[in-house]
Amino acid sequence: MPASMPGTTAKTLDGHGFLNVVSRAEFSALLATFAPLGGESVPLGEVLGRVLADDLPAPEDLPKTARASMDGYALAARDAFGATETNPAYVDCVADLRIDWSAGGRGEDAGWAVRLASGQAARIPTGGTLPEGADAVVMVEYTDMLAAGQGAETLEVRKSVAPGENVMLPGEDVRQGEAALPGGRILRAQDVGLLAALGQTRVRVGQRPRVGILSTGDELVPFSATPRPGQIRDVNTSALACLAAAAGGLPECFGIVPDDLPRLTEALSQALARCDVVLLSGGSSVGARDHTSAAMRAQPGAVILAHGVAMSPGKPTILARVGRKAVIGLPGQVTSAQVVMTVLVKPFLRHLAGRTEALSAAPPPFVVELARNVAGRPGREDFVRVRLEPREGQPPLAHPVLGKSGLLKTLLEADGLVAVPASAEGLYKGLLAPVWPF
Repeated sequence: MPASMPGTTAKTLDGHGFLNVVSRAEFSALLATFAPLGGESVPLGEVLGRVLADDLPAPEDLPKTARASMDGYALAARDAFGATETNPAYVDCVADLRIDWSAGGRGEDAGWAVRLASGQAARIPTGGTLPEGADAVVMVEYTDMLAAGQGAETLEVRKSVAPGENVMLPGEDVRQGEAALPGGRILRAQDVGLLAALGQTRVRVGQRPRVGILSTGDELVPFSATPRPGQIRDVNTSALACLAAAAGGLPECFGIVPDDLPRLTEALSQALARCDVVLLSGGSSVGARDHTSAAMRAQPGAVILAHGVAMSPGKPTILARVGRKAVIGLPGQVTSAQVVMTVLVKPFLRHLAGRTEALSAAPPPFVVELARNVAGRPGREDFVRVRLEPREGQPPLAHPVLGKSGLLKTLLEADGLVAVPASAEGLYKGLLAPVWPF
């Protein structure tokens, strides 16, 4: 790591004070130093939402042959040149290329076996192979079938067509050997459809990061328990597991650990043995009972990369490297933990899964308009919770959700976060600003 990177002197500090606070961009740059996890081959039915590990070259042209994109009649475009409602063209319909499933057949596409002469046409379904001699398809609604002749029917065509009209040409979707899909792409339903069309039964995608979750604090009890005076139910374990899963991670919860350094050190060691990333909520501030950074440093080969981020909420966040794995200490305060997860940790999990641009310094592409002035504090990046009001033909209107930072309802009422830059005292009403959606 270059000497100018934050965190290089971390292991020389004793842990009883914050390290030099880094910016969010610097923290993201540190996260980007962790290598993606690599790829794995999974069945096609399991790839939705996963990240394609490598460029996928097409094994064949798609379509392999010229195919009809409409139900209609295949013919040579020149045979219907100038055809109109009042001046139709007439051709002989000499074949029906509908796929034959009769008598237990396997469904043969007969288009490849038919050759049309000048003045001939063939009935063809959507997706059917264009017969030799045809270069266009006229839609059914622009035709009429007249009385049958000897071995053929006469087709009246009331609309001219151009060569290639209503036809999917060979390789028009993708050519053999070209990248059908680029590596790093999050696979959507339409991508899965293309993979199916190319006969891909298994696909190499980025591994889903295994995310260990530990909550710390003597005051915490499981959410299923009835708290006694001085106790509170553990919210972070459940919420962080959901956020990790939403980012493509595989969360594993390791329960609640009391404010006891040896026990926290052992629990962290067990989580690191099973997971790629470990999240510890609580104990990241400076205080006599805040043992997170000490438990991190107790792991073999551990280095604290950052302790403190110039953002609010979320300033006490810690980042450590243990071997090739990341340990992130999150604030115990529920709002702070979820904001840090949204802004920093979820992009990091996507990065580990192979989406290498996930930690880019570029803001999110979703833009909103502020409904009122929003105050900030110079020197830190303030993340303001906002409720979005949809508007037809305009960006959504963002209403700040105000309230005490520890109240859950400020999260429940919010749809996302708007950042007030560290260099600004606030943002003015009417400003267009990017939003981090919840």
